[in-house]
Formats: sequence, structure tokens, C-alpha cells
Amino acid sequence: MFKHTFGFARASWRHLTLLIVLLTQYVAAQGDQRIEEITVYGELRESSILRLPTSVTVLGDALIDSRSATHLEEILAASANINLASGTSRARFFQIRGVGERSQFIEPLNPSVGLLIDGVDFSGIGGAATLFDIEQVEVFRGPQGTLYGANALAGLISLKSRDPTFEPTGRLRLQAGDYGTQGIAGAYGGPISERIAFRTSIAHHTSDGFIDNTFLGADDTNNLSEVTWRGKLRFDLSSSARFDVGLGAVSLDNGYDAFSLDNDRRTRSDSPGADTQDSVFASLKYTHQGRAFDTEFSLAALRSDSEYGYDEDWTFDGFHPSGYASTDEYNRERETWTGEIRLVSSEDGSLFRGRTDWVVGLYTLNQAVDFLRVYTYADADFTSDFEIQRIAGYARTETALSERASLTLGVRFESHESDYLDSAAVAFNPDENLFGGRLALDYAFSEDLFAYASLSRGYKAGGFNTDGTLDATLREFDAEYLLNYELGIKGAWPALGLSLRLAAFRMQRDDVQIDSSITLVRSDGSSEFIDFIGNAAEGVNQGIEVEIDWLPSHQVNLGASFGLLRGEYENYINAEGEDLDGREQAHAPSYQYHLFADVEIVRGLFFNLTFEGRDEFFFSDSHHAKSSAYDLISASLAYEWQDWTIRLWGRNLGDQDYFVRGYYFGNDPRDGYAAKAYTQLGEPRRYGLTVIGKI
Repeated sequence: MFKHTFGFARASWRHLTLLIVLLTQYVAAQGDQRIEEITVYGELRESSILRLPTSVTVLGDALIDSRSATHLEEILAASANINLASGTSRARFFQIRGVGERSQFIEPLNPSVGLLIDGVDFSGIGGAATLFDIEQVEVFRGPQGTLYGANALAGLISLKSRDPTFEPTGRLRLQAGDYGTQGIAGAYGGPISERIAFRTSIAHHTSDGFIDNTFLGADDTNNLSEVTWRGKLRFDLSSSARFDVGLGAVSLDNGYDAFSLDNDRRTRSDSPGADTQDSVFASLKYTHQGRAFDTEFSLAALRSDSEYGYDEDWTFDGFHPSGYASTDEYNRERETWTGEIRLVSSEDGSLFRGRTDWVVGLYTLNQAVDFLRVYTYADADFTSDFEIQRIAGYARTETALSERASLTLGVRFESHESDYLDSAAVAFNPDENLFGGRLALDYAFSEDLFAYASLSRGYKAGGFNTDGTLDATLREFDAEYLLNYELGIKGAWPALGLSLRLAAFRMQRDDVQIDSSITLVRSDGSSEFIDFIGNAAEGVNQGIEVEIDWLPSHQVNLGASFGLLRGEYENYINAEGEDLDGREQAHAPSYQYHLFADVEIVRGLFFNLTFEGRDEFFFSDSHHAKSSAYDLISASLAYEWQDWTIRLWGRNLGDQDYFVRGYYFGNDPRDGYAAKAYTQLGEPRRYGLTVIGKI
């Protein structure tokens, strides 16, 4: 059923066996090992990860520090069945279980994977997902039809930064590495008064990037320059009421010069592009603990101005007699407002003699995007105004059927309206009502062993295409629905220091929204690349996810995640007229794995070793170009002295080429603009030094 499964298994078990051999000498009988309880905050009510009847991964600050990671894209491989798409300086879009967008050129876009940062909606602009002072990243796999609605058809990623405390705490991070990498970051918090606490952090990260522009003689045309500031205030109004305020800003002043005619790290662009973003955000949350229920009221606002542009010909004027010169630039001003009121039952407010806990809520989202495209081949600048409004009501109950079994039932109804008008006099104003939900039955075999079976329904609103000279029959597309069948088991064995989470799923997609592209040849021989979304008939995504954490001794920590996935289309003919029935979906590798070991060699000296990899996958549904399978090795050596940690790290130690984005079209005048695959490379071998200390 799964292509290349046996090759994956051989590679994974070879790495796992190597780890066990290397670490056996450190393992001794230690008695019961302490297994840290992991709390998930992004659910409707805070829960232990072992008691949630859904597939979820929590990536904590220990992983972030061990990888010396500065951005979400650098740690997501530790979560099973998740992929990302670049085509930008940082990955903006993510795919969960093979479902998710890969790019955006013009409006509108309805994300399949939601992205929240401290409760603020950053869906579709993942470049802002920097990691300093982030406490944990939560990855919810499968449709979140009750939790989040239309922007979480495939799942949800939630980043939570550290909260204020009434004890003074702080940390400092200094970083340096090859390719001009430098970073400085600091965070501090504590009490202002007996009832008010704060926390603030600021981080600055720079890098020259991994590209040499041979025409300009520069090595920083694909650079990174990123600044993030976060601030939080907590007001304890009384023993039962709390008010939280969050403020922040992200400034990305990154270059974009990633594609080469020769598919290497040497470009010839005379007008390198940019990928910038200036975002400011704020959130307010009021929480009151009542006798029958707790009340949670929240507001969040985001203003984001971005510029994304590139040298379309990837060369310089005069490179070839048949060459052309063109640049393309996309500018957006985006405002997003969300509001939510949620009532969460307390112990005294449970229904049916205390057997049923409940949550009810109302949610609204308003978003406006002003868009400007400046393109060499356009007669004039293209502008558009796009607005969207979502209003949703939801409810969920959790009923104890017996001492061991419980039933979860959740529903969400959503009204979705949008208005679009552009400078070409194209106008759309569709509205529709959408419905999702979840039914789950769970059973506790013991306090530490838990199984569940669930059925959930997700949805994503329909929309329209406005790019280029697209045919009228391809302008509109319908809503997509997804049914997810899932079986899972979660357990912890303290005597062995072992915990396990396993899920098997089958997702049936109806009216699948597919991001495709066509290439039209202009009269001068150059190509017009048109990105658009259409509906396929059906799709099936099925697979398995396994996560293991093992503490064989106080000096050794081992972990692994495995994902198997088969995502294919049924009865689908693409824009080129090709029958893709049974073909694998784009960005849906058949396997993924992540293995790590943390070992205390001697007191205060720690060694971390990580293996990760994935199978080949199609870049797009509109052509047959693929990313090759790859395996990466990373390691670090850290020394802890009092409150300071000095870490020497290396990533992709084998210096393997792997791809984070790919297209297929003609862009090289030397071969008459013959269509072929063009790819964006992931990071090469990296080395660096990171110092982290408490202040």
C-alpha cells in the first residue's frame, strides 16, 4: 500500500539500531523513570496529551534549544506526517497528512492548515513563526472542525510563548555560525506588583543565506534579517478572575534569490527579489472562574504589510540573445480581527449528575487584504480589495459512559462571506454556510493506557481565481469537505521510562481543492505562469503515526516519530487534460521519520544526535516533477555550567541536497525554453555556536 515502505523501514531501523548500540553502555537499571506530563493548551480546555482523543504532537523548548532553531521550519520534521513548502525565504505554508497549500500569488486563499501564535491568526503567513521564547509548538493532525473551523481542514499549528510569572525569570541567547549567521536575543519577566506580572522578549537573527549571485558578485542576495518582539502582561484581578494582554511585532527584511537556471546555489539575477513582512499584533483575554462554568473572552488583531518579489528570468539583461527581462512583485496590506467568547463547564456545572462536561462558544473573524501586483508584462499595476467574514457557533460535550469509557460530541456551524473587486473589474461576493464536527469514543484500560476511535468532519470554504488570462471556466471553485476516521492508542509505562502515541487514520476528501498551474507561451517565446485552484473529484489520505519517548536512564533520552502516508486522487483530470486517477497527491511523502538521542556523557556534558528523512514526493498536481528521498544527520555537543549552556551544533552534516520547493516550466533560453523541473534547495551543511543563559 505504501510506496518505498520497506526502504524506509530499513533506513529507519538501521539508524535506530545504531543509536541503541551507541547508547547501551550508558543504560543501567534506574527504577521508575519520571515521565514529564505534557499539557496541551490549544484545545478547548487544557488537557494532558495522553488523554486527548486525537493525534497531536507537542514540540517543546528542549527540542528548539537542541537544534538551535530560530524558525518553525527548522523543527517541524520532528512531527509525523507534516511537510512544508518554501518558494519564499521562509516556509509560509504547511501540509498535514498530505493536505495543505503550497504557495500564494494573488487573492484569495483559504488555508487548509491554520497557524496561531499566542492566539493570533497568522494562517498563510508562516514566515512570522520565529521561535525565541516559545514554550511549545502544538501540531493537531486531522480536521479541527469544532476547534477552529474553515482554516483547519487538515489540522492546526499553535505556538505558545512563555507566560508572565510572579518570580523574576530571564534568559539570554547569543548565536554565531557559518554563512554569516549571527543572533542575539533576550527575555525577562517578573512581578510589577502583587497582582501584575510581565514578560518581554526581543530577538534579532541574521544570515547571508546560501546563495552566490555570480552576476552581482554577492553572497547575501538571499539573506535573512529578522527581528521579533513580544510582550505580555498578566493582571490577577481576584482569585477567580484574570486579564491577559499580549503585544508583539515581527519584522522580516529578507532577500529572495533562490532559483537558478542550473538548479544549484549560483544565481545570475540582476534584480534579486525580496520577501519582507512587517507585522504588529495584539491580544486580550479575560478569564473568570465561576461556580458552574468558566468564562473566557478573547480579542486578537493583526496588521501585516508584506512584499514578495523576484527576478522572473533569473538572469541579467543580455545573458542570451533569446532572453527576456522581467520582475514580478506582490504587495499586501492585511488586517485580521478575531473575537471569541467561550463557556467551559466546571465540576459543579457538569450535566447529568456530573457525568457530562461541556463547552459552548461564539467566534468571529474579519479579514481585509489590499493587494498590489507590479509586473513587467502587465499593461498597468494590478490591484484588488478582498474582505472575508466568518461567524461561527460551536459546542462540545464529554460524557462519562462508565468509569473507563467516555463519549465526545462536538459541532460547529459557520457562516462564511467574502467580497472581492479588482482593477480588471472582476468581482465576486459569495456566501455559504458550513458545518463540521467530531464524534469520539475513548476507553481507559488503566490510568496510563488510553485508546480512542473518532470520526471528524472538516471543511474549507469555496472561492475564486483571478490570476492572469485564466479561462472563465476555471475562475470559481467549490467548498471542500473532509471526513477523518481515526483509531489511536496512547500509553505510559513509568517503570520503563516509556511513552507511546499511535494513530491510524483514513481521510476521505470531497471536491478536493487543488493548487495547480498552467503555463501559456507568449508571442515572444516567454512563458506566463498562472497559479490557480480547482476542484478534483475525490481524494483519499490514509496512514499511520507513531511517536515514542524513552528514558532508559537518567543520562539518556531517546525519541522517535514515524509517519506512513498514502494520499491519492480519484477520478481527477487536471487542467492539462491528464487523467490523474490514483496518482499520489503533491507534498505527501509516503514516509517520514525523526530519531533522536540526548546523552549526558559526563556530568554537565551532553551529546545530541538526530536522524530525519522522508520519501520522494510530487511538487505539484499539475506536473510530474518530484523531490528525491533524503536522509539528514544533525548533532550537537553542549556543556552546562551553572546557569549557562554552550552548544556547538551542526545540521545536515552529510551536506545532502534536498528540495523545499519545485516548479516545472520553461525558463532557460539556452535550450529554447524547454519545460523542465526547477528546484529550491534546503539548507546545506551548517555549523554554529549557541550560548544560552539565565539572567
